[in-house]
Amino acid sequence: MRNNNNLRAVYVILVVGLIVGAFAVGLWKLAENRKSGGEVDVLATNFIGYDLARAVVGDTGVEVSMLLKPGAEMHDFEPTPEDIIKIREADLFIYVGGESDEWVKEMLSDNEIPEEKVLKLMDLVYVKEEELVEGMEEGHEDEEEHEHTNGEVEYDEHIWTSPVNAMKMVDGVREKLATIYPEKAEAFGRNAEEYNARLMDIDRKIREVVAEGARKELIFGDRFPFRYFVDEYGLDYYAAFPGCSEQTEASSQTIAYLIDKAKAEGVKVILKIELTSDKLAQTIADEAGAKVMTLNAAHNISQEDFERGATYADIMERNIEVLREALK
Repeated sequence: MRNNNNLRAVYVILVVGLIVGAFAVGLWKLAENRKSGGEVDVLATNFIGYDLARAVVGDTGVEVSMLLKPGAEMHDFEPTPEDIIKIREADLFIYVGGESDEWVKEMLSDNEIPEEKVLKLMDLVYVKEEELVEGMEEGHEDEEEHEHTNGEVEYDEHIWTSPVNAMKMVDGVREKLATIYPEKAEAFGRNAEEYNARLMDIDRKIREVVAEGARKELIFGDRFPFRYFVDEYGLDYYAAFPGCSEQTEASSQTIAYLIDKAKAEGVKVILKIELTSDKLAQTIADEAGAKVMTLNAAHNISQEDFERGATYADIMERNIEVLREALK
């Protein structure tokens, strides 16, 4: 009888040992595979934060991801509960800080995320107020949004459209990452310097194109998110809608104004931005004897470009040739 009891005890010990061992192995595998489960080291709201962090991180092993899905409209983004969990668990959360990121302020407060884990890109550059230029639509949505801000100044969030600003943001991202991963600071510095060298070359090329251009006006049959770009390079612009407008249908007065302006200035290219319809731009172009081209504001990136690993610098390189055509 005693022998049977002893055997049972040994059996129980072995079973418990196997269970504990399996549980420990499971935890180890979970820790090893945490990133495959959706958690990341650095998380950005949109493409620009993702791309700049990716460039600085390089091959250091720090994982970077973005909340906005490739091909999605940035201004319509709404975070899911899963997104909030990812933000809370990330080592660093990067966001722009403008109108499209209105949800971030409340989310950070509600989740008590410490400041050292957050980087607001609009804090890294000089920001400018949103503006309406002659001929541009000012619809009811814009008026409601203005009332909703209780008189607060609305700043243009599209800071990255200027490569000069992008260089400042690269430096800001590098500094922030270096405080979180000090052992990788030297590698971050090299990567940032390399990316900024490319952006500096892009900046030089844009200035050459502008200097050689026959005109200084750009006409957009679309929203206009290039305020920082045109200010940096001394260009004028006319457009159907402001950069963050939700409007897609322009009034007959706006369309007529842009057609008349294109004819008066002899403009041969009507511009639109990425991931939007070309219907309005084509209407203006047809009447003005021009063609439609896309100047990419890098709000987001197509699924195809994302899978190819296209960067902000790649997008701006393409824009140089579009700009060359538009200024002829």
